[in-house]
Amino acid sequence: MAEILDQSDIDALLSAVDSGDVEESNHDAVLFSRTRRDPELIEIRPYDFKRPERVSKDQMRALQTLHEGFARNFGASLSGFLRMIVEVRLVSCEQLTYAEFIGALPNPTAFNLLEAPPLEGQMCMEVSPLIIYPLIDRLLGGNNDDLFIPQRPLTVIETRLISKITDRALMALGEAWAGVQELEFQLTETESNPQIVQIVPPNEVVIVIGFEVKLANRAGTMNLCIPYNVIEPLMEDLSAQSWFNASRLKDPEQFAGRIASQLEQAGLQVSGLLAETTMTLSDLLSLSTGDLVVTEKPAAQSVVLCVEGEKKFLADVGQIKGSRALQVKRAITPHDRV
Repeated sequence: MAEILDQSDIDALLSAVDSGDVEESNHDAVLFSRTRRDPELIEIRPYDFKRPERVSKDQMRALQTLHEGFARNFGASLSGFLRMIVEVRLVSCEQLTYAEFIGALPNPTAFNLLEAPPLEGQMCMEVSPLIIYPLIDRLLGGNNDDLFIPQRPLTVIETRLISKITDRALMALGEAWAGVQELEFQLTETESNPQIVQIVPPNEVVIVIGFEVKLANRAGTMNLCIPYNVIEPLMEDLSAQSWFNASRLKDPEQFAGRIASQLEQAGLQVSGLLAETTMTLSDLLSLSTGDLVVTEKPAAQSVVLCVEGEKKFLADVGQIKGSRALQVKRAITPHDRV
């Protein structure tokens, strides 16, 4: 049996390495690839298969920017509703497993389950009791000076009061996501113990967006948990930044004018389709010089004008300055058989 090192042997080896009596072994990294590459020029990052990153960095930045707008709108809505300054600030946007997200939440807390038709599945919005009870105290006319934070679930009356805050959060969420897709966020259920709620499997990847809510001398956290499989149909829209750029322009006509001015310089291929016909492969193989292909189309009938292969106009064949030309008559309608 191999000798097992005890703690004194390990300490002796570490001290010998620190003093220089024993040289620390250094193994060069080996890179296996079909093509020769220099390991010093390649960025190698560790990958944890237990926590796959299913959302790209660009999509995470888009989600962060989107919910920064939500935080501003929600803070402004709460300030007007409570008649005092309420600051909502985005503090984090990261990928976790659902088990990690649930394990970091306090118990009890306000755990709200959300739906956003037409998306399938559920999201959740957790609001810390450290900010819930100051909000309730403010709604009831208090000043939060000597407020005690109880360690118990919300009562029915408290849940009814906090729903006024939740409704404004859902409205601000809908406005923030309107640039990507029109979503109608709805509150379906409220729980106090997050451990008993399983909206997705524990190892499923979720996007957790954390906010800090400040109310006078009180502060607390709010977390929005979005499972990846819920917003997976919208990930392509998040990748494209067109919705983000378009939202900066207040005038849609100005944005359309910019696109039109750029497209006006694009080159297009225009061709005239004189006639069409069908034949068998044997007839095609037997064609020789001097054979005639009958199309059964009168010579006086209009020619189809194609733009990039698409049939767009009807035109007449003519001649200008010794060159063949096509004179456009009208656009092709759905009733034309061409």
